[in-house]
Amino acid sequence: MTAISAVGTLEAIQAWVWGVPLIILLLTTGLVYTLLLRGLQFRRLGHALWLALVKRREPGGEGDISHFQALMTALAATVGTGNIVGVATAIGAGGPGALFWMWVTGLLGMATKYAEAVLGVRYRETDARGEKAGGPMYYLEHGLGRGSLGRGLAIAFALFATLAAFGIGNGVQSQAVADAMNESFHVPHWVMGLVTAAAVGLVIIGGIRSIGRVASVIVPAMIVLYMGVAAIVLISNAAQIPAAFRLVFEHAFGGQAVAGGALGYTVLQAMRFGVARGIFSNESGLGTGAIAAAAAQTREPVRQALVSMTQTFIDTIVVCTLTGLAILTTGAWQSGAEGANMTQLAFDTSLLAGAGDIIVALGLATFAFSTMLGWSYYGERSFAYLFGERVIRPYRLVFVLVVGLAAVVELDVVWLISDILNGLMAAPNLVGLLLLSGLVWRETRSYFSR
Repeated sequence: MTAISAVGTLEAIQAWVWGVPLIILLLTTGLVYTLLLRGLQFRRLGHALWLALVKRREPGGEGDISHFQALMTALAATVGTGNIVGVATAIGAGGPGALFWMWVTGLLGMATKYAEAVLGVRYRETDARGEKAGGPMYYLEHGLGRGSLGRGLAIAFALFATLAAFGIGNGVQSQAVADAMNESFHVPHWVMGLVTAAAVGLVIIGGIRSIGRVASVIVPAMIVLYMGVAAIVLISNAAQIPAAFRLVFEHAFGGQAVAGGALGYTVLQAMRFGVARGIFSNESGLGTGAIAAAAAQTREPVRQALVSMTQTFIDTIVVCTLTGLAILTTGAWQSGAEGANMTQLAFDTSLLAGAGDIIVALGLATFAFSTMLGWSYYGERSFAYLFGERVIRPYRLVFVLVVGLAAVVELDVVWLISDILNGLMAAPNLVGLLLLSGLVWRETRSYFSR
């Protein structure tokens, strides 16, 4: 099979996986929980942000890391290339309307993320090393029963998550770091691969406690700095912000021709790429956030779930929106640039010449590094579910080796493979979430009644 035919095959599989059924399943799950919980993600957002960012920990709770560290670990895994490259890719492929569907995915996804975390903490276990282990594989198996359905969905999720950890959580990120540092600072790919692999290895060797400590330092700093720079771009183009919002809504609900009479974007394109990139960015529906939530020190599944849902809000409603508006207000979306180059161009138009390139490069490198840390833990836990704790150390070694190799090996199809695996992960998790919605509702009612 030639490279061109292989790419064509993967694109066909991607289109099938991210077809109308999965999009409907994703949006339906978020809508069901939004209605079932009476818009809890809106009503309790202020309290959730207070728990996450002010209180930060729950004294006396069982677990390995604090509320805040669990949130930062989840954000470490999600605030990354999806916020810089993913937003630009969504707008480039689906038009400005894709940003609207990213918002929808984020707002409904907050309820989905909440449900995942409730179940993640509710069904977590203590492993042979005394650490908490949880996530979709546990609540699918134990929540749905040990019959063929629950066990089958759990194994499917764990398998796809293990593989995805080397795509979305490793190969994509390592390439992003190496490419960004090479283009902006002329650092050889192999040098960046060695440095990144060593840095990742030094952190993940200590497990979730080490990941949580590092994430709680670098994630807040990088988000605040990126938001500050994006805000400067928007302030410089403040007059264009209303027009940008108008573009988003016009393209979200009606096919529009791009400048010059070129091929227009359709509603389906906007929805497909907006939802796919939204999930790539915030991971609501994938179930990964439940793995981090399960490690948190807490006595109450609902309390940790409130903290966990703020991750989707920060990732998509805040950071992705800033990137998307920067691209639209500066006109970079019509420049012909793609991916990170589109975001770099947006920043360059409002900052000193070349500053956008440096800022995006450093942002990509830092975001991608943190994503590798979070996803190493997700893959580790999924692999351990399948084969036991004895495979954790070999897994970490292989993960670090792949970080180094991915920096020097051109993997043009890695984005396609990552998209496919994301969809395959989401399917069993979403089915389980719908079947366990009654339990989430009872846990929520019990908590707030007390």
